[in-house]
Amino acid sequence: MNNSIHRGSLEMVAAMLISGTIGWLVMLSGLPVLDVVFWRCLIGAATLLVICALMGFLRPGILTRTTFLLAVLSGVAIVGNWVLLFASYSRASISIGTAIYNVQPFILVGLAALFLGEQLTARKLGWLLVSFVGMLAIVSAHGGQGESGGDYLLGIALALGAALLYAIAALIIKWLGGVPPHLIALIQVSTGVLLLAPWVNLSSLPQGGTWSILLTLGVVHTGVMYVLLYGAIQKLPTALTGALSFIYPIAAIFVDWFAFGHHLDLLQWAGVAAILVAALGMQQGWGFSLRRTEQTQM
Repeated sequence: MNNSIHRGSLEMVAAMLISGTIGWLVMLSGLPVLDVVFWRCLIGAATLLVICALMGFLRPGILTRTTFLLAVLSGVAIVGNWVLLFASYSRASISIGTAIYNVQPFILVGLAALFLGEQLTARKLGWLLVSFVGMLAIVSAHGGQGESGGDYLLGIALALGAALLYAIAALIIKWLGGVPPHLIALIQVSTGVLLLAPWVNLSSLPQGGTWSILLTLGVVHTGVMYVLLYGAIQKLPTALTGALSFIYPIAAIFVDWFAFGHHLDLLQWAGVAAILVAALGMQQGWGFSLRRTEQTQM
């Protein structure tokens, strides 16, 4: 393993471990979801503004009017994705919300087939079926941890909505190939500040230790995490990036168990495993057919 791949792997692992603790901080803050997302956007925007300035991404000519508007549109989708995903945590748990959220690669495949003309192969459909079966296994186990059935299913729906919005944002970002990703992130969180400001009660500011949680979400889980993630993506092969991304849901599941004592039952574990294996299989290009190996005679 060369130094670039080794460093990229460390950056990706760190970014995914940081991501896995987001749900814990969201729940620990005790704030309404819109407030949490607003402060994450505001503090994250300040952090990313400094980072972009240091990296020289604020000079004129990097953005056209079209690319700026596309970045803003992706910001609307990303911020909506955060709102729905964070709202799912209190209803379906961090573990289940994160697992369902990881169907987003399949939604992206469907959107790419519809809008970019990408081929929807039998292999992709097969993995989509496996993921769908996994989701059914999770949904069928609702109420197993004391949740009311309605709240649990609402949490599932919110996580699915978050996955859809993330896939839309990813599709838009595909059209922003020449724009520095850190600058895209800055525009996204700045868009979030403007969108959510009218809905946040600024007359009653967070108190005491809540500020440390919000600062961590904004600086570490937004600014630093974006730098690590995008740095890793630039250094690693796509297949390795996809494989290491599954540290995020696994970390979230263990954080949920450690911090809140949420245990998955056997059927839920099977559903989570099916979704993660299906997403990994699709990203790694695994197939379903077994090839016969030809025996050579000595």
